[in-house]
Amino acid sequence: MPPASFATDTPPASAPATEIAPAERLLFMEPHLDGVDQQTELDYAVDFSGPPAKVKDTVRVLVVSKGNTKNDARVSDRTGNVDVPGGLPCNPVIIYFLEHDITEMQELTGGQRRYFQQRVRLALAANPAITPVSGEALGLARNVKAKQIVIQPFLNDPNAERLQQYTNKRYTFVVADDVPGHVVLIRTEVPGAGNDFAHPLQKETVAYSGALKNMATPGGKVGNAPRASR
Repeated sequence: MPPASFATDTPPASAPATEIAPAERLLFMEPHLDGVDQQTELDYAVDFSGPPAKVKDTVRVLVVSKGNTKNDARVSDRTGNVDVPGGLPCNPVIIYFLEHDITEMQELTGGQRRYFQQRVRLALAANPAITPVSGEALGLARNVKAKQIVIQPFLNDPNAERLQQYTNKRYTFVVADDVPGHVVLIRTEVPGAGNDFAHPLQKETVAYSGALKNMATPGGKVGNAPRASR
């Protein structure tokens, strides 16, 4: 991953002049791994439709210290270990996804990395709605109470003419306290012609798929622990 990071290169857009917005706090400032046992691996299914390339993978977040109290969670995917910048108490899969997203937009458009970072952070700082979502609608247990944030960072963008393909790009974040690591789903969608989200030009999703407990060593083989149910 590039050295410039979403976590460290851009502070919360609403800080320090004003209080951090609820959406920013929910995604970046909450200790999502609190309560997760040490040596627990949280798995997330990756589905990137392309362009530039179709990808199906699993992102693994290994919680090394209980509750990630030492901020030492490790992230890996099909390429091996991924250096996801720290400095925030959130689940690092959020930073992983946004780093990928911003890098991809930078490479496809030739735009500035910091610009894309700022558009996303400003959209989250603008107090987007945090709406309840039923667990059943997400394929989770009925009693799971999830929260959803939807933003479109490039609407009314002063550089819209240069980035027309992203004008209506939509980001969806779903989190739930009852899901280990809190992150249920992160998705971006670039709609088709006529703002058609039913037939997107591009859709990229990372979704919680389960947990493996009692990992022998960081990056080691899994023992006999069963995969946790969703």
